[in-house]
Amino acid sequence: MRLSVQGLALPRAHAFATELSRISLDVHAGEIVGIAGVSGNGQQELLAALSGEDTRADNTSVQLGGKPVGRLDARQRRRAGLAFVPEERLGRGAVPGMSLATNILLSHQTPPYVQQGMISPKAATGLAAAVISRFRVKASGPQALARSLSGGNLQKFIVGREIESGPKVLIVAQPTWGVDVGAAAQIHNEILALKATGCAILVVSEELDELFAICDRLHVIAKGRLSPSVPTETATREQVGLWMSGLWEGGPAQAQSGAEVASHG
Repeated sequence: MRLSVQGLALPRAHAFATELSRISLDVHAGEIVGIAGVSGNGQQELLAALSGEDTRADNTSVQLGGKPVGRLDARQRRRAGLAFVPEERLGRGAVPGMSLATNILLSHQTPPYVQQGMISPKAATGLAAAVISRFRVKASGPQALARSLSGGNLQKFIVGREIESGPKVLIVAQPTWGVDVGAAAQIHNEILALKATGCAILVVSEELDELFAICDRLHVIAKGRLSPSVPTETATREQVGLWMSGLWEGGPAQAQSGAEVASHG
């Protein structure tokens, strides 16, 4: 099991956040698991808990390769083989005012890019150039500022940077949001190629067509709860649509209905 989440529960971090309740999921090596749902149902909170931005979870509730990482920060989880593509490109996925070569260092902080606390500009520039070439990123070169790229090209660069780290687990949010058809197809192909290497991949997206196209299994998140998984080949859009309203056995809609019946009893 490359990624395992068992009974993850987190109270709201602020008044506008979503509480996570008993989230459980597994992603195996060489598998792509998707999470569908309407924005604002706990996706951001779940991603923060999995990426290491939020370390309030019980240590054993999140595991990478069988090792508990729930209290480890993002850098420590990267060292354990996790790569992460956030939904927000500028500001979280990349630093706007820094070059692409410098942005490489956000996820590559081991030799040859960083050695004994010293950064190697040559190595970082070389990898940035390789990502630009492989992922056909339209940029003036490794020294181009991240904010100078179009949304689609910056997304290709960020996805490429994470894939080039050779992760054991990749978590990616909205992989093709706002990109053109050609860029979307390329990103999907690269994710599928990474799956073929044995990487475990979790995709969180509001685009059902995307999830049905590349995922092996699907979950739905609604009101901070996660549905059971269903094989993509047997899932239907109607079923996923109902689950988005929390209408699965034991889901939040049923729990709310039961609570209302009890209160009127």
